[in-house]
Amino acid sequence: MAKIKVIVVDDSALVRSLLTEIINRQPDMACIGAASDPLVAREMIRELNPDVITLDVEMPRMDGLEFLSRLMRLRPMPVVMVSTLTEQGAEITLRALEMGAVDFVAKPRIGVSSGLNELAGDIVDKIRVAAKAHVKRLAAASGTAQATPTAAGHPAEPPRAPLPRLSTEKIICIGSSTGGTEAIREVLVPMPADAPGIVITQHMPPGFTTSFANRLNTLCRIRVAEARDGERILPGHAYIAPGGRHLRIDRSGSNYVAVLEDTEPVNRHRPSVEVLFKSAARVLGPNALGIMLTGMGGDGAAAMREMKDAGSYNYVQDEASCVVFGMPRMAIQHGAAHEVLPLNQIANAVLNRLASSPSGVRHRI
Repeated sequence: MAKIKVIVVDDSALVRSLLTEIINRQPDMACIGAASDPLVAREMIRELNPDVITLDVEMPRMDGLEFLSRLMRLRPMPVVMVSTLTEQGAEITLRALEMGAVDFVAKPRIGVSSGLNELAGDIVDKIRVAAKAHVKRLAAASGTAQATPTAAGHPAEPPRAPLPRLSTEKIICIGSSTGGTEAIREVLVPMPADAPGIVITQHMPPGFTTSFANRLNTLCRIRVAEARDGERILPGHAYIAPGGRHLRIDRSGSNYVAVLEDTEPVNRHRPSVEVLFKSAARVLGPNALGIMLTGMGGDGAAAMREMKDAGSYNYVQDEASCVVFGMPRMAIQHGAAHEVLPLNQIANAVLNRLASSPSGVRHRI
């Protein structure tokens, strides 16, 4: 089997050396080049035709975002960003994901050598996933990713009826991983101000979920924030699991509340979609609507089937619109999906269901 060809782009000679060594230790990949800046990288890409590049954010002559923007317009390819664990690093990384980067690795500000070696398994896993990811060309005029067409090639339909006053009992539960930051945005932006409460687990390390929530909050009609332990889940609000902590739902009297936990990772993740969805099955039952979005692995798939068995109505993103069709594929294989839809149809499908059946969730296979 052909090895995954990787080019490393980083202005630090130490980081280039470390990443090259980490990549070359893997039997299924090879570092075919290491560039100190984007201009050198551009020539390497033309000559060597890599499968994946790792790209530093802050570099001389041309910063990583500018280079990524040009790359995704002219020669779209899988990119894994290498960012720093800072607030500014998180903001830049989120912009890179908007531009089409598949994923990112957060390197420490100090102890880079030991830190990157500790992250070696995570780095090579993300390179493997990126090599198989669906990447999109960046629109030249707007600087944003082009809209994904629906399976039938038609735009998503608007809600068929105005959304009625919704019961506070309804909760929308979303799980996602690789490619999920943009997928979540596409689901949340159409939500009206009186949408049911929304709880979200996106695989993301500490330090990045705050910036992610703040960014979404500026784009949405609903309020988006990191979840806080014990807070009530209210309509018109979305609650994102903080990086490094599990989020689950519990009941306090007549209210649903968010619970944060520092327990062990589940399916190698903390936060884990499995934890959120299991709590939804146990606590919400038919008051839940589940959404599984793009991501690698199978986190949350078995628990989503538990949600379905408990009466939840579930939506799963289709393969064509996924960056990585891992978690959605596993959810489908577990029989957890009621509907498998292109990403740009999911929000309206949820709203239409709520509009047509505000008092409860219909049960059908």
